[in-house]
Amino acid sequence: MKPVVAMTMAVQDRRIAAVDALRGFALFGIVVVNIAYLASGYRMAGLAEPAFSAPLDWEVRWVVTVFFENKFYLLFSFLFGYSFTLQLDSAAASGTAFVPRFLRRLTGLFLLGLAHAVLLFPGDILATYAVVGLVLLAVRRIRPRTAVLFAVALTLLLATGFVLMAGLALLGTDLSGTVAGGAAQAAKSDAALQSSVPMIISDHLHKLGRIVVLRVLFQGPAVLAACLVGLAVGKRRLLADSDRHTATLRQIQWVGFPVGILGAIFYAHSTWSGGTSVHHMLGQAVDLITAPLLAAAYVATLLRVFPRAPRLTSVLVPPGRTALTNYLSQSLICSLIFTGYGFALIDRLSPLAVSSIAVAIFAFQAAASGMWLRSHRYGPVEWLLRWFTNWRRPAVRLHPARST
Repeated sequence: MKPVVAMTMAVQDRRIAAVDALRGFALFGIVVVNIAYLASGYRMAGLAEPAFSAPLDWEVRWVVTVFFENKFYLLFSFLFGYSFTLQLDSAAASGTAFVPRFLRRLTGLFLLGLAHAVLLFPGDILATYAVVGLVLLAVRRIRPRTAVLFAVALTLLLATGFVLMAGLALLGTDLSGTVAGGAAQAAKSDAALQSSVPMIISDHLHKLGRIVVLRVLFQGPAVLAACLVGLAVGKRRLLADSDRHTATLRQIQWVGFPVGILGAIFYAHSTWSGGTSVHHMLGQAVDLITAPLLAAAYVATLLRVFPRAPRLTSVLVPPGRTALTNYLSQSLICSLIFTGYGFALIDRLSPLAVSSIAVAIFAFQAAASGMWLRSHRYGPVEWLLRWFTNWRRPAVRLHPARST
């Protein structure tokens, strides 16, 4: 093999490993956040679980809200936009038609997301990615600078919307109830989720009505903004060799951590202090602006750490390569623990116990993913989506290495 070709392949492998490792890290944060909503009907209504009010319970809630909530879905969205550029490059290199293939992929994602939302977790993000993917497809030729500027403008517009909602609440028009239920609704949800399969699905469908409002007005545009930043970074190939951008990564850390954490603390206080709707809406506005900075600081830190911590990279890459399977299985495991599908432990475990279960789930997934990939090319759901995308059955198992 020629040295230049070997060097190019090494850089490409490193780039993909970094992306997979970041995706694995995102999965860890996602299960820490999502499990709280799967473990309690009150959390889905924006309330603390009434059975757990000890100081340690509140400390765990604050840690999760400050360091995890609204950061990791942005990281996942950033990687979705970045991976979009990798798919564009792959299609161009192989000479295959990209648009029909990508549309089939988005259709598959949407169907998976719809099933996930109805059966397991109404807070699904896959269907949102499918819709946002259509926008990425439409603007795939956008210049990186324009994509970033549009992402910034979209974020500021969303934050302004929450400020306006705070102003309306101050004048007596409270719109916070459009995306959250009250304590009575939370108690009713708990009863349904502990019951039969039809009752569980009915509760999910009821919640979807509110969640769609949240997705269309707020989270969907935030996902799009993060995807556009990922698209811009992918077009610039900025993850191909992070060592060349150490100064930039350091600057992101210096800005992202202090500003992001301060904004997250304000957001957590607005969420858990029991303040007015005005306070809550202002907290949402601040979080929309500062959460991306903290997520970016996480990315910058990991990109600097990965080359010096190969064991950490090797732990995060397998779950990242099977991210779709792991994301869906997280909801399946949690549903078996907390709903009538299994043990029906909803609102019976403390926040510390719930978060500990999340860590255990990810540790299990990391180990299982590593074992699976020793003999398989793709995760089970990745394999199914690839079959749907390409209209042909992909190979399942790895072939023994051939001598050259």
